Amino acid sequence: MDKLWSPWRSNYIESFKTKKDSDACVFCEALKLPIERKESLVVFKNKLCYVMLNLYPYNSGHLMVIPNKHISDLHALSMEEMSEVMGTVLLSMKALERAMNPQGMNFGANLGKAAGAGIDSHLHFHIVPRWSGDINFMPAIGEVKIISQDLLVTKEKLINSFNEILKTDK
Repeated sequence: MDKLWSPWRSNYIESFKTKKDSDACVFCEALKLPIERKESLVVFKNKLCYVMLNLYPYNSGHLMVIPNKHISDLHALSMEEMSEVMGTVLLSMKALERAMNPQGMNFGANLGKAAGAGIDSHLHFHIVPRWSGDINFMPAIGEVKIISQDLLVTKEKLINSFNEILKTDK
């Protein structure tokens, strides 16, 4: 089986078809959308960075922390930006723990195409929640990954989780 039906992807993809600039950065375009919009995968915005669900997740809840500034080089981040990005990573992990109760997490960045970056023109950091047994036979023999929760359901859970944390941390 090469394909699985996933209608939630088409809503997001359609939202970018009207863009005149076909070279537009998907991350820069996502930042422009209000979180409340159905086609937005952004779950949290900070001053210098934001958090977005991955459209093609490795697991349910796969988040990316993305600097607002369109850069590809980690060294181009100011100390203030780096500090906020890392603080937002920690906040995102806390939100994932609250919303999804993972047993572990992968965190990192693919810097450059050779390192595996699907989008190498805009720096971003991945946070992937993990559970024992979350890898099954499908990726090994079918070259597909099963995502057990709809992106919009995951989005709502995470937005609520971020909001709860921000209320209790004040």
